[in-house]
Amino acid sequence: MTQTNLRDPRMYGEIRLYAGSASPELAGEISDYLGVPLSGRDLLSFPNENLFCRLHASARGQDAYVIQSTTSPVNDNLMELLIMLQTLRLDSVGRLTAVVPYLCYSRSDKKDQPRVAIAARLVANMIEVAGTDRYMTLDLHAGQIQGFFSIPGDALTAFHILSDHFEQHSENMHNPVVVTADLGFAKKGRNFAARLGLPIAFIEKRRQQNDSRAEAVGVIGDVNDRDVIIVDDEVDTAGSVTEAYHIVKDNGARDVYLSFVHAVLSDPAIERLQATDFKAIVTTNTVHIPVAKKLPNMTVLSIAPLLAEVILRAHEGRSVGEMFNE
Repeated sequence: MTQTNLRDPRMYGEIRLYAGSASPELAGEISDYLGVPLSGRDLLSFPNENLFCRLHASARGQDAYVIQSTTSPVNDNLMELLIMLQTLRLDSVGRLTAVVPYLCYSRSDKKDQPRVAIAARLVANMIEVAGTDRYMTLDLHAGQIQGFFSIPGDALTAFHILSDHFEQHSENMHNPVVVTADLGFAKKGRNFAARLGLPIAFIEKRRQQNDSRAEAVGVIGDVNDRDVIIVDDEVDTAGSVTEAYHIVKDNGARDVYLSFVHAVLSDPAIERLQATDFKAIVTTNTVHIPVAKKLPNMTVLSIAPLLAEVILRAHEGRSVGEMFNE
């Protein structure tokens, strides 16, 4: 008996794309890139707030991808993702992949004080229990979250998308320097600076226990008479990045730019960003940004081509690392 080639994409059938209600525009862009229409599904919420999912057609034996960011309302979108995944698993898909551009609870990645949960591990477990074979996500808050999954996955980054954008505009900057919004982002910030061939500086900040507000206390490095690119992985309430803005301005910075991947933008983020004078704010569409939150100086870069190419390579059994010369 001939052994089946496990890397043969034909064993998984055709690509089937399913959009969660948190990521319809991003899913549509991925669909357009791949030339694969979004598959139909009904998503309903009953009066008792229970969620219901039903597929319009069978996905038996197919290579299914559920595209859903777990952003606000976080718990609703997480449950919707889990229910869609289980619906497909019970329909006997050939392979099931959760495409989660923004993974919720990623800041709860360790026990940093007594009597607390590691919620990121719990989320990873739930995604697996729902029947997922693989996962895809972008710019996890901490790299160790990959170890919370027992299934294979692609932990991607929008680093190249953002750095390429600034590379195209760096000629118009005066003696630019990359500044990380905190020391925890130092390694990724250093890679960002190296890609652009720029020096790097760091904002030192302190966070008090459960307080979501971070106190910036100084800058390590030279920003005087320089244009500054502040980089971070996520902007939630914008406390850290706006304090970083004021710190570099107090230390003689000229124009200040802001670059980050996940535009969570919880209140009062927009008010804080509007109160600053960022030359430009550059982010991505891992999180859907409502029109009311799109500021005049904000550029939103699409991650759809990246995710679509990874989906295609995963389907065909080709290397994803080759996309990044790895």
